[in-house]
Amino acid sequence: MTENELSNKVIGLSIEVHSALGPGLLESACKECLFYNIRKSGLYVEKEKPMPLIFHEVKLECGYRIDLLIENKLVIELKSVEALNDIHLAQTITYLKLGHYKLGLLINFNVTKLKDGVKRVINGTLF
Repeated sequence: MTENELSNKVIGLSIEVHSALGPGLLESACKECLFYNIRKSGLYVEKEKPMPLIFHEVKLECGYRIDLLIENKLVIELKSVEALNDIHLAQTITYLKLGHYKLGLLINFNVTKLKDGVKRVINGTLF
């Protein structure tokens, strides 16, 4: 599956979770439910994937963790906040750069309609 096909599938699975739970839950609860839903769909998913930082050819474990990584291709950064802001986008972009990934989804579960809380990030650009 391409990154785009994966993102479409994950958005659909995210909508299923949001429809069942609604807004207002903690990010950790949304992450667990989405992780379960993605795994159940047959996709390979890693939760809290460590993301080392390489500085001067030294691999440093700085505590960066991708919320969900799908098929080692698609970065998912989850939030449950009043509104997404630039720092959330910067975090997603950082994960894309550090891991050399092409596509990420920044998903805010604290919205009435999930489609309003989904942002696609392609090579560091928000779409």
